[in-house]
Amino acid sequence: MQAIAQRPWGFLRSAWPWRSLAYLVAGVLLGAATATLFTVLAVAGAALAIVLIGFLAFPLMMLASIYVARFERWLLRLVEPGVVAADPHRPVPAGTWRERWQWVRARLREPITWREFGYAVVSCLTLWWVDGAVIVIAFYVPAVFIGAPTYISDPVAMVPMMVFGFLLIPVAAYPVTAWAAARAAMTRAVLVPLDAKLGEAVRSRARLVDAFEVERRRIERDLHDGAQQRLVTLSLKLGLARLDLPPGSPAAVQVAEAHELARQALDEIRELINGVHPQVLADRGLPAAVEDLASRAPVPVDVDVSLPGRLPRPVELAAYFVVSEALTNVARHSGASRVGITGGVEADRLVLEIMDDGRGGADPDAGTGLAGLGDRVAAVDGTLTLLSPAGGPTLIRADLPCG
Repeated sequence: MQAIAQRPWGFLRSAWPWRSLAYLVAGVLLGAATATLFTVLAVAGAALAIVLIGFLAFPLMMLASIYVARFERWLLRLVEPGVVAADPHRPVPAGTWRERWQWVRARLREPITWREFGYAVVSCLTLWWVDGAVIVIAFYVPAVFIGAPTYISDPVAMVPMMVFGFLLIPVAAYPVTAWAAARAAMTRAVLVPLDAKLGEAVRSRARLVDAFEVERRRIERDLHDGAQQRLVTLSLKLGLARLDLPPGSPAAVQVAEAHELARQALDEIRELINGVHPQVLADRGLPAAVEDLASRAPVPVDVDVSLPGRLPRPVELAAYFVVSEALTNVARHSGASRVGITGGVEADRLVLEIMDDGRGGADPDAGTGLAGLGDRVAAVDGTLTLLSPAGGPTLIRADLPCG
């Protein structure tokens, strides 16, 4: 809105006034059609109430409001391009006649259906009238001046009024756009309840996690095929150069130091690659990857991770980095002498526990990486629990869905 205020002509040249006008015109047409349908059903219901059939009018109105709301959510794309309002109804099969009856029963019992019915009633009684009134009023004043020839015969007065009327047409874009934005906000507040918005946020977060994982794999591939191979070649050439130099000579000493630095850099880049995307996890799965982490930990680690098979890749990655970060915290902060790691699948959920016998008192807000682990676990719709009383022990429990 600030950009629009700073560049009004840019706003008028954009598609927003036309999108807003189309949104309100569609609202008028949909509201008029809904009002007509509801009027017909109400009249028919009242006329047939004596034979009980008329009582079906109300359920039919509610079912019709589902499709009215679906079209309203679709219309939001006109004023919110790129934002798709998800259908808040739970999926129900409707193939056979029995399933269709179950679909009707399920829809009539859903709270969102009542919200949609209430919105449809408000739309019939108020919204589409306001849509039409905004359009008419916004263009009525320019039309009055443009139509000056119909009631003024003096050209001296008529021409300036017509010019002024044409100049007022762009001004009409502002009230039309403002009401379209307000109407869209009301529609979203009623027809896209909070749980649907949260569901879309969870799906968006999952897409971001997938995108990050793709990028991690690209970085790992570039490091493995690029920098690591060059360091291997450099280390090999330095080793061959040492063989051609007299032992103890200044050049041999310099080459030996360079060879050792290259070897250290190669070890570091291998550790970096393993941290970016652990190859053992991709090749052999989570139990083997946890065993590998335990074997490289500076503290003795007992591992008991038993899984029925491979888990979804995001779950394996989240679990792997929970173990990796937990072992890093143990080595740096806990003063523990031993760590135990257990894991297994319970009711389609991976439950992973890491316990150490250290001093305890772990604080996620102290910059130990635990807050980041919580975000990583939440990204796959899991939960992370930390129990770390002063004096120990410390228990980290990750609960991750495997479906």
